[in-house]
Amino acid sequence: MTHVVYKIVKHDDGWAYQSNGVFSETFPTHRAALEAARNVAAEQRVPGHTEAIEWEDEKGKWHSETASGQDRPETEVEDSS
Repeated sequence: MTHVVYKIVKHDDGWAYQSNGVFSETFPTHRAALEAARNVAAEQRVPGHTEAIEWEDEKGKWHSETASGQDRPETEVEDSS
């Protein structure tokens, strides 16, 4: 199972959450960034519908597969302040 970590960090004269090297939008306060990260983490755990998906790999080959709506990641919010 995939494990996603959201870290609260200082960013662009404010605060953001970061996951896998990608930053969220900037929030004016630490508390606002923490609340947003908690909301995003909770949303990631919500089951969805099983869907057929198609995607292209780095070599340009297309793949078709079924993505289970029950296959949700584990999430965590780290607050280093």
